[in-house]
Amino acid sequence: MKITVCDDSIKDLLEIDKLLAKYKLFHPDNDFKLEKISDPSRLYQMISEGNLTDIYILDMIMPRRTGIDLGRQIRMAGCDSVIIYITSSEDYALDAYGVHAVRYLLKPIDESKLFEALDYAFSYINAQTEPMYLIKTKDGLLQRPYSKIEYIESANRKLEVHLTNGEIVQSLFIRKSFEEELGEIAAQKNFLQIHKSFLVNLDYIKQLAPDSAVMESGIRLPVSKARSAIVKREYLIYVSDKYR
Repeated sequence: MKITVCDDSIKDLLEIDKLLAKYKLFHPDNDFKLEKISDPSRLYQMISEGNLTDIYILDMIMPRRTGIDLGRQIRMAGCDSVIIYITSSEDYALDAYGVHAVRYLLKPIDESKLFEALDYAFSYINAQTEPMYLIKTKDGLLQRPYSKIEYIESANRKLEVHLTNGEIVQSLFIRKSFEEELGEIAAQKNFLQIHKSFLVNLDYIKQLAPDSAVMESGIRLPVSKARSAIVKREYLIYVSDKYR
């Protein structure tokens, strides 16, 4: 992913750079490349030429081209990039909503507010690009990215979706079989049923034995005797293809 920061103040540009480096340290999963621009006219030209970015952090008040000018140009390019505005004035807040900016932050920049804005930006972009697994729960229909699922367990006629961040989402009682409930996710090449009660994400297997699989979280899941040969073969094929 790519983030472009545009601010005509070199001091503020360096401060944002420092905050983004800190954010990247705390959120290694949210990997990104950073581009810093102090001339808004240059960025305007880049956008006009179709050189676009996933996330824009734009100063609002700049000479020749304002943050709103840049935001409008981004939208005119048909781009759904996330726009975060930073400014020393509240006067342009309504204009920011006109270009569908997700946040409007005042200077001096509050670290926690910038980090929250970035969390939202990454979640929004990932939701647009990643396939999502829908789970019927007592709190309603929830969705989680396939890539963040470590494994799914069938327990007491419910699905327990275990995520890489430690979250566990429990479904309502299932009416169909475990295999039928898994549906489309089980057809993904990086997911494999290793036991009648477990579907695992092959990306998170740390160690595979004939009777068990140790996941990245440290948990050891059973591999059924009937599936052992198939699991080994499919895992080796997947790893081989992945690193070819």
